[in-house]
Amino acid sequence: MTAKEYLKQAYWADQRINSKLNQLASLKDMATKATSTLGTEPVSGTRNVQRMADTIDNIIALENEINDDIDHLVDLKRDVMKTLSKVQDTNCLMLLEHRYLSFKSWEEIAAEMHYSSRWVHILHSKGLAAVEKILGKNKECTKIH
Repeated sequence: MTAKEYLKQAYWADQRINSKLNQLASLKDMATKATSTLGTEPVSGTRNVQRMADTIDNIIALENEINDDIDHLVDLKRDVMKTLSKVQDTNCLMLLEHRYLSFKSWEEIAAEMHYSSRWVHILHSKGLAAVEKILGKNKECTKIH
């Protein structure tokens, strides 16, 4: 796994959580919609309770899944922060944190750091190289044990 792939794990986990939150909102919308039909036919007086129970079960399952994903995201971010804390260049460190922990765009990073877009990309490459070395050292340490 490259340094960039390693760092982007948190972003993709965050995107999956956002997608599931959208699905959850849709399920909750569906569960709370009430429709009435006007007509001359008699109404039985009972609703499809089983369908509502299934929807509620799906909502609970999805909420549990989202909570598990959030726990995973927190663990990923903690691991990434631990790795990034070993980056010596503070400018590279700040840039990598903005990009891979706060998920900011290149434009936002350049504006916040008062750098040109070109310099931001140069720093990014330098930061990725530093992370690559750190990850390589971590692999060597785990191979020894």
